[in-house]
Amino acid sequence: MKLSQMIEKLDYTVVCGDVDVEINHLCNDNRKVGKDDVFVCIKGANFDGHNFVQDVKDKGASCVIVQDDVEVDGITVIKVDNTRKALAYMSAAYFGNPAEKLITIGITGTKGKTTTSYMVRNVLENAGIKTGLIGTIETIIGDEHIKANNTTPESFLIHQYFAQMVEKGLKCVVMEVSSQGLMLDRVAGVNFDYGIFTNLEPDHIGPNEHKDFNHYLECKSLLFKQCKKAIVNIDDEHTERVLQGATCQVETYGLKNDADYKADNVKLYQKPGKLCVSYDLSGKINMPVEINVPGIFSVYNSLCAVAICSHMTDDISLIERSLEDVKVKGRVELVDVSKRFVFMIDYAHNAMSLESLLTSLKKYNPKRIVTIFGCGGNRSKDRRFEMGEVSSKLSDFTIVTSDNPRFEEPLDIINDILVGIKKADGEYVTIPDRKDAIRYSIEHAQDGDVIVLAGKGHEDYQEIKGVKYPMDERTLINEVISEPNIKTLL
Repeated sequence: MKLSQMIEKLDYTVVCGDVDVEINHLCNDNRKVGKDDVFVCIKGANFDGHNFVQDVKDKGASCVIVQDDVEVDGITVIKVDNTRKALAYMSAAYFGNPAEKLITIGITGTKGKTTTSYMVRNVLENAGIKTGLIGTIETIIGDEHIKANNTTPESFLIHQYFAQMVEKGLKCVVMEVSSQGLMLDRVAGVNFDYGIFTNLEPDHIGPNEHKDFNHYLECKSLLFKQCKKAIVNIDDEHTERVLQGATCQVETYGLKNDADYKADNVKLYQKPGKLCVSYDLSGKINMPVEINVPGIFSVYNSLCAVAICSHMTDDISLIERSLEDVKVKGRVELVDVSKRFVFMIDYAHNAMSLESLLTSLKKYNPKRIVTIFGCGGNRSKDRRFEMGEVSSKLSDFTIVTSDNPRFEEPLDIINDILVGIKKADGEYVTIPDRKDAIRYSIEHAQDGDVIVLAGKGHEDYQEIKGVKYPMDERTLINEVISEPNIKTLL
């Protein structure tokens, strides 16, 4: 592919060299550069690709894309205002503009992105629409599941995934679009068919993220300047600001306000070992909805999924059936342990998410809420204090255990959590080994309890002293409930 084809949608200056040069590969990692490649110099918090211009020239690169001045000769140098944005547009061209061959659905918001994306994919797959997924947990391309490193990958990888989806005959892709992904131009140039807004709460504010809440909101709002239709939560107090400057058509969903897709008569109820929710959907679609995922937030997530899917299938009964048994790994994931009590795994790993989860569960009036959690090492101690206090206030019983201690001692982390625990009056016990903590919770479970195993969610490892050891909580649970003395309690 000629460089001129790859950069035709960019505003650029030729510092030296020839844009008609033939390019072998597009790279933004200097370690992967080879002969006749083009290297895009990305600037990050802890690195700067401009420092490797001579290195990639020595490896045979024929061109570099820069936003700062560099000293190098003998290769083509193209200057742009923003190399991250350049990488996104060049990646699209390099892979043959695959996004244009898919129905693209981008979901942004503080909470609900992951669950909603799986709900949407489940419905569309059941409708015979082959759908890929890119998100926090994984990327799904047909039968292939690829573990994720970022909620929204770098632009090169996004378009590589899109191209693989097209090659495998997929028709649609649903992806989580993070504020970081929007801020760093990872989806620049993608004109989404549908842009989704779930909700907004203060998060990701701090060094190397967003300087303040306004910046966080502004980044979220960027999605609605690059999509054809917006589907938004009308009940969220920030929706109006998020849509300021939007260039798309807008549809709404919600519970409290008039909406295109509205839930009425919401009922929280239990089945043996399960927490469920039902409601009557009205507006552009009228039907009853039942889902085996607890909480009011599940109503919002499912409303959003219905709104999206209604544009791609007329089979309302199929949407209804597909939603009922949606299950997302690590997101209020109900585990079949016993009919006597409910056991769930959730990714809640900060005070805000834990408070939201426990508050939702309290509405089911369980006998007790038992929360098992720990906190990661080499992270803010404030998170430990805050999570401890939230659990002590909202749980009837807390089991403090180990999460990813990293380079800290698990007992030191637990002691920090206990500072918060002791600010409220919830009962607690400390059990550092996570499997032992799970066993204790099941051994002492009472009829009608809800046991929440929080913090790791979809993660399948435990990081200790710089090493990641395999540890899937589902495996731990299955091992525990297989023990003869535990079986008799279930």
